[in-house]
Amino acid sequence: MTVADYTSTHARISALALAMPQATETVSHGSPAWRIGEKGKMFAYLWHNHHGDGISAVLVKTSGPEHQAMLIEADPDIHYSPPYLGPSYWIGVRLDVGETDWDQVEHRIRESWKLVAPTKLLAAFGD
Repeated sequence: MTVADYTSTHARISALALAMPQATETVSHGSPAWRIGEKGKMFAYLWHNHHGDGISAVLVKTSGPEHQAMLIEADPDIHYSPPYLGPSYWIGVRLDVGETDWDQVEHRIRESWKLVAPTKLLAAFGD
């Protein structure tokens, strides 16, 4: 099941991601994506019915296999290992199941940004 209002969901995810220092939005493999700088590492994607899977989710990095597994185990209705990116310890946070916990989405985006941010930028961020 995909989100009913994709435009407002995209706008909300974009606002959260672009609030991070030096974040920019791009399109990657047909989906909105956010990276640090124009050529930096990606830290979030918005997938909406990607390859016809019927799922709407924000994809973010985790710190490794244990963290990824812990999140999935803690709430398998919301968290999943997405195709292609899951083996690199990304996680999908579903936006199409019940009420979206936007505080959790914001937290996951911030943590993902921190995992890919260059050391100097991370130090300047001071979080």
